[in-house]
Order: sequence, then C-alpha cells, then structure tokens
Amino acid sequence: MLFHYHFWTPYVEETERFYVNNGFRIFQRIGKYEGDFQSFDPPLKWDDFREKNILFRIIEARKGTINITFGYGKRIQFDHIGFLVSENEKGTICENAIKLKWPVDSGERRTFITTPYHFRIELQTNKDIVDSITDNIKIQELRIETKIRGLENDLQFLFGQPVDTIKSIIGDTVTIREAFIKNFSSKQLEDPNGVKIST
Repeated sequence: MLFHYHFWTPYVEETERFYVNNGFRIFQRIGKYEGDFQSFDPPLKWDDFREKNILFRIIEARKGTINITFGYGKRIQFDHIGFLVSENEKGTICENAIKLKWPVDSGERRTFITTPYHFRIELQTNKDIVDSITDNIKIQELRIETKIRGLENDLQFLFGQPVDTIKSIIGDTVTIREAFIKNFSSKQLEDPNGVKIST
C-alpha cells in the first residue's frame, strides 16, 4: 500500500501549515538545535520556537492511511515514496531489487531501495507509521515526473505485480507533480513544494 512521500524544502513551516489546514495532524517534529537533535512535537506550536533557528530534519504529518514527511533543504527536492508491506513482501521486493542491481539499505525500522530514477523507495512493515490502515483517506495515485522512461515496468518487476498507484511523466526534473488523495478536498490545491493535490 502506497502511504507516504517525503520532500526536502526551504518552506518547512508553510508546508506544515498547508497540510494541517487540510486536516492532517502533526505527529512529530525533530530538528537540530544548538548542535543536538531535539523534539519539538505538539502541543508545541511554531510561535514557541520560530526564533530558535532550528534545522528541521523531519516533520511528520498524518491523516488516515497517509504519512507525509518533510525536512529543511536549501531547495525543493523530492526524496522518496513509501509502501507499507508485510515482512514476506519486503523480502521478495528486496530480492527483486538486487536482480535489478538497485542498492538496498535495510534498517531496523525501514528499508530503502535506491532507484535509477533519482528517488528512493521506502519499504515499511510497521503499521503504527499511519493512524489507520483501513481508513478511506488514502493516496490513490502519484504522478511522478522523471527524466528517463521505464518506471512503471521496473516497479512491476520490483513488486511482482503492476503498481497502479504510480504513474510517470517525462520531464526535466524529478518530483511529484500531482497526488490524487481520496476524500482530501473538493477543489484542486497545490502544496508549497509544487505538488498539485486532487481528490
């Protein structure tokens, strides 16, 4: 199940505000302050720490089966998408990634696969990463702009079946152009990082 995407952005506060205004809740904020990583989780608000020059590594927004994260970057950069899978599925997907000669970085909490499309794929087996795995609010489709062709075919080999939630378009950059989110809003919106969001 596609549940996640991550951006680096200079518009951290604006991105948080956009998703909160559209029904997401902030689960955590972790940032570097005075040389150490610290938590600035709710109920803290931006007015409580805006003047502290915090370098946010991750802010996590949740709604239903969706988990969206973002951290500070000097420019907008799409980093990865995430799939919630079983342990068995993860093993098979990693074997297929190795057959594709895609690097696999297995961690305790999550596994990352580096693709030749200049973004990564996260495999997550912990269901507590979302508020609900049965909620009707979910990512139905991401339209990802890539510089090279073949993404859908490679994803089909990687997952052993067509991945209908990912569609690629060819362009000059690598980013998410559009996200179709079920039960999100009655009108098309655009987040501060250029992701158009439709229901």
